[in-house]
Amino acid sequence: MYRPRLVRACQGEPVTSDSPLADRLDGLLFFPVTAYGPDGALDLEAFRTHVRAGVDAGAAAVFVCCGTGEFHALTPEEFADCVRAAVDEVAGRVPVVAGAGYGTALATRFARLAHEAGADGLLAMPPYLVVAGQEGLLRHYTEVAAATPLPVIVYQRDNAVFTPATVVSLARTPGIIGLKDGLGDLDLMQRIISAVRTEATDEEFLYFNGLPTAELTGPAYLGLGVRLYSSAVFAFAPEIALAFHRALTTGDEATVTRLMDGFYRPLVELRNQGRGYAVSLVKAGVRLRGLDVGGVRPPLDDPGPAHVKELSALIDRGLALVADPAEDGA
Repeated sequence: MYRPRLVRACQGEPVTSDSPLADRLDGLLFFPVTAYGPDGALDLEAFRTHVRAGVDAGAAAVFVCCGTGEFHALTPEEFADCVRAAVDEVAGRVPVVAGAGYGTALATRFARLAHEAGADGLLAMPPYLVVAGQEGLLRHYTEVAAATPLPVIVYQRDNAVFTPATVVSLARTPGIIGLKDGLGDLDLMQRIISAVRTEATDEEFLYFNGLPTAELTGPAYLGLGVRLYSSAVFAFAPEIALAFHRALTTGDEATVTRLMDGFYRPLVELRNQGRGYAVSLVKAGVRLRGLDVGGVRPPLDDPGPAHVKELSALIDRGLALVADPAEDGA
């Protein structure tokens, strides 16, 4: 796997806000929720507070208006407002990557809106509804990448699943810098990585673990050389997310096991009890930590009181495990 920051560090070249996006993506990736007020409209002040808190806590990048940020529920105008607010709040400290999706015409429109709002890159999500062939998918992402100068990360999941040959073509496409995997087929990912490594040898290509609660599969992806992942937990418990990330990337297996068994596995069991909980449970967690970001927009719905209570206990448990490893035996 190409690790641009490590290479440049060896060359003595500092990574700055002017460096290419691929060089700046090295650390824990923050996917903020989108905040709504009591009337259901955007609450940009709460959103700014959420973004600022994440960057202050140590996020390496902000991926705004993506899956956790309810891209599907936002109008183009709301999308542009959120991206602009995030860019303004971050002020160049870390990259801001914006979601772009739906059919090709709308995806390119969202891409241009993100560019105009000052984003550093795009996460290109699957096309809406249709199940397309490999050639059609390649045309779609090629057009999205050509719509702006922004570097593009392609999100593999649902109806956008690629063969290794297609990912080789994506890696050779100007503007496309990486693949985020939300499918979880490790056999396919190994074949993709091998194909790109051997058939697109001149390309710098990044891979991301994009599964919900990616920490659960972090050790498996790390075995493939995939170090980058999106952390939904970071949105509401950065202390836990950062402790796990530090342990995973430094080989601290005891801490990885402690947090996996005591926090992440139970969290995934809770997440699996409700449809859409990969988003709505995260927003509930943000509210539990003291920031009112509102609920989710339809067609998602919020978790019930019993599940919120269980989430609250899990957060307390995770924080205790980070503060005092001896809590593992409690």
